[in-house]
Amino acid sequence: MRWENLTADSGHSRADDTALFGAEAVVTRTFDTPEFSGITFHEIRARSIINRVPAVSRMSFQWTVNPYRGCSHACVYCFARKTHSYLDLDTGLGFDSQIVVKTNAAELLRRQLGSHRWQGDHIAMGTNVDCYQRAEGRYRLMPGIIGALRDHANPFSILTKGTLILRDLDLLKQAHAVTDVGISVSVGFIDPELWRTVEPGTPAPERRLEVVRTLAEHGIGCGVLMAPVIPFLSDAPDQLRATVRAIAAAGATSVTPLVLHLRPGAREWFMAWLGRHHPHLVRRYERLYADGSYAPKWYQRRITRQVHELAREYGIGPADAPMPRRMPEPEPPTPDLPEGTQLTLI
Repeated sequence: MRWENLTADSGHSRADDTALFGAEAVVTRTFDTPEFSGITFHEIRARSIINRVPAVSRMSFQWTVNPYRGCSHACVYCFARKTHSYLDLDTGLGFDSQIVVKTNAAELLRRQLGSHRWQGDHIAMGTNVDCYQRAEGRYRLMPGIIGALRDHANPFSILTKGTLILRDLDLLKQAHAVTDVGISVSVGFIDPELWRTVEPGTPAPERRLEVVRTLAEHGIGCGVLMAPVIPFLSDAPDQLRATVRAIAAAGATSVTPLVLHLRPGAREWFMAWLGRHHPHLVRRYERLYADGSYAPKWYQRRITRQVHELAREYGIGPADAPMPRRMPEPEPPTPDLPEGTQLTLI
């Protein structure tokens, strides 16, 4: 999605919108608010809300819905940072504080789900940026989105670090009664000091595990994506054991490890953070990630084996729900499908 592919609506934009997004940008409203100190919201009306996942991602699903771009969770490793460059926005602080809100997401989704061209495929949410980040407390887009999926009995999954998902517990139960619903919470580690510096805008790991516990108590199974496992900072055997033990104690149905990957956009931001907080690790990271965005296969296999062995020990297994074992590629720098465009399923 680019700014020039958005439709106009009533309201006003800040005088510098054109300078920020380019001459063809059309933004419903751009503003700052004291309730969200340091965050700027860019409200837009998207032309389409269902996005095709690039084939190279090798995901078990083909379609996603992303009501937000940018994320106030401010995770220093977030792979989706690169997507902000497609909008001429900064992938560092800009990604954390310049939040794009697709205000018409729910109504647009309901219309697209009702189209005769839509075949009812699984839709994944939260695989790009978190749909339950802080902005959702203000905009409340997810109740309308879940309601539309429920009403069309369309299978879906949600991946989140946000505790706000519990606000929509009743809707999730209703959807669960009529279609396949997969919920996964991301908890890569439980070290409080590491959490405060690497995921500063997220709820604490123990609060996320409370989400897992609460969902289980209401009959909604919830897996944990143990992501990311951060080399040399959260990958020691005792750290892995403590994390898996806590995940099991919360009643998770599965645990799936994912080693940190550093794509362009995220790599630069993470390495700058590493240089400030753990300068002695910079050279080790340069060697470990010398061949690209991913840690070596031998390292990934070692972590996966260790976590799965611990999971069996604590009575849980690897994920079997349609959640990603590797995060999908960021949304490509191409427009959302315009209304009226035929969706070709492969």
